[in-house]
Amino acid sequence: MTPQHDPLGPAAFLGEVLSELAKTIDARAGADPETSWTATLLAGGPALTAKKLGEEGVEAALAVAHQGDKEVANEAADLIYHLLAALRSRGVSLDAVAKVLEQRQGKSGIEEKASRKP
Repeated sequence: MTPQHDPLGPAAFLGEVLSELAKTIDARAGADPETSWTATLLAGGPALTAKKLGEEGVEAALAVAHQGDKEVANEAADLIYHLLAALRSRGVSLDAVAKVLEQRQGKSGIEEKASRKP
């Protein structure tokens, strides 16, 4: 599939962007909260990052339902940033998330969910 027909874009590019964003979040973790939104979020710990992640999730969902592609992309970018900040606040790496996704490859969503322990 060529990138112009792939709705999610080239995976290598996405991986690079996510990796760089995670590095930026790590670098700003110890910055002054007066000058860095990332530092402010992380200083608030998992509770604040979870709150912001939830807000951004709702905004992204509303954009998908009611707005144009540009707005959806902007809200999705906000959601991904806040997800990475939330992961950082919990000490969960992108590699840990990637391993879970890799383990789910080739399984249907229904099968995967049924395999989880209650």
